Amino acid sequence: MRCVEDFTGKLDPRWRSHLVGSGALETTGSTLRFVNADATSREYTNAQIDDYQGRPRRRFLWRPPLRLTVRARFSHPTGELAGTAGFGFWNDPFMMTGARMPTLPRASWFFYSSPPSNMKLDLHAPGHGWKAATLDALRPAALLLAPVAPPAALLMNVRPLYHRLWPPIQRALNVRESVVEADMTRWHSYVIEWGAKQTEFRVDGEAVLENAPSPRGPLGFVTWLDNQYMAVTPWGKFRWGLLDAPGRQWMEVDRLAIEKRTQVYYTHT
Repeated sequence: MRCVEDFTGKLDPRWRSHLVGSGALETTGSTLRFVNADATSREYTNAQIDDYQGRPRRRFLWRPPLRLTVRARFSHPTGELAGTAGFGFWNDPFMMTGARMPTLPRASWFFYSSPPSNMKLDLHAPGHGWKAATLDALRPAALLLAPVAPPAALLMNVRPLYHRLWPPIQRALNVRESVVEADMTRWHSYVIEWGAKQTEFRVDGEAVLENAPSPRGPLGFVTWLDNQYMAVTPWGKFRWGLLDAPGRQWMEVDRLAIEKRTQVYYTHT
């Protein structure tokens, strides 16, 4: 299986687009832009490509070890880009692109969320912003914690208890996150080295997150830009909604490669 994508015409048919609301894909001759135009809080808007639509999760394409490289930039900096965006691997747990059964999330990706999002999953990372992140809530160790989740969430409203109780839960969930300090509006090369046990994230060759626990595969590849926000915290807060994003917001990609061993599966040069 090999695909070379140069973004000069129609997308290769193995890439499936998912366009909702005012979401659109625009080719510029050598890049692909994921555009949200005048998105409002009255309607979900998303511009996305992925390689898992129509597939059951057991047939998702990617397992470690592999390397993902994406060269990208955004129209707005951190905090001004409204909604969520990113690229990487996950298991599409929330039925966003098909009638699969809902499940708990697994992911290894570069992930952005703007306020009022607050996904405070790593004790040492903020709940929103531009981050490198891993998560595997389907590990047996994580599932064993399910019966104690409600009382633990109540206890973690007490700050000292949160600092004591959350770290072992975070380890069970394979959660590791790190803020990406790079200016989102400039071109950068983002790399995920997804190994069988550990994952490393690099930006322009510099490590931003090392020795992160790897999620298990198979996972699907996705890159997207939308106008949603979500709050999910250890102390039991859950909230979801949509944001106004006047004008044009976009993510632009001019290189995408997924390499397993010495073979390049997806690439644009």
